[in-house]
Amino acid sequence: MDTIIPKVTAKRLPLYYRYLEKLASAGIPRVSSKELSRSLNIDPATIRRDLSYLGALGRKGYGYDVEYLIQFLKQFLKQDEVTHCILIGVGNLGTALLQYDFLKNNAMIVAAFDIDPKKKGKTINSIPVYSLRSLEKFMAEEEPLVAILTVPVQAAQEVTDRLVNSGIKGILNFTPTTLQVPDEVKIHYIDLSVELQSLIYFLKKSEPVGLNEDDR
Repeated sequence: MDTIIPKVTAKRLPLYYRYLEKLASAGIPRVSSKELSRSLNIDPATIRRDLSYLGALGRKGYGYDVEYLIQFLKQFLKQDEVTHCILIGVGNLGTALLQYDFLKNNAMIVAAFDIDPKKKGKTINSIPVYSLRSLEKFMAEEEPLVAILTVPVQAAQEVTDRLVNSGIKGILNFTPTTLQVPDEVKIHYIDLSVELQSLIYFLKKSEPVGLNEDDR
C-alpha cells in the first residue's frame, strides 16, 4: 500500500531531497533537523514530522544519514523514472519554461502546442512545437503523464477538458483560474501574481511602523 502523506508535506519532500544531494556532494555524512531547518528555513519540528510520515528515518542524538535518506527519498519520489510532460501555450511564459532544464528533476517536456500557425514546426530548446489541433493524436500515441498549462485564461478550461478526455494524469496550471477536473486528475496551481502579492504583503508587514509626532 502506498504511503499517504499530506499535500504540504509532499511539496516539501523534493526540497529535502535537493538539499541532501548538496550535502552528499560536499561529503557530509549526516544532518540534523535543526541543520536542515537553518538551511531551508523550515521549522525543525515540521521537518521531523514530514519525514516521520515515511517511517523511522532518523535517530535521536544522531540525526539523519544523508546517503540513506537520499536513496529513500529517491525511491519514494520515483526519481529513477523520467516523467514525460507536454506544454500548452507557447507565449512568453511557455517559451521561458521550455528553456528550463526539468531533467534534473527527472521530468522532460517532450512537446509543446500552440494555436498560432507561425509557431507550428519550430523547435525551442530541441522541443518540437505542434499545432494544438494535433493534441489528441499526440496524446494517444505518446501518452504523456503531465501537462503544463500556460494558455490565456479564456481558453484554460476548454484545453483542460481536451487533456482530461485524452487521458492526462496531472496538470501544472500557470493560468490564473480554477479548473474543473475529475478527482483522478491531479492539478497544481502556480499563480505568479498571487505569489508576488503575497511577497509584497509580507515585505510591507515586516517594515517598521513610523513614529507619530507624540512618540518623538
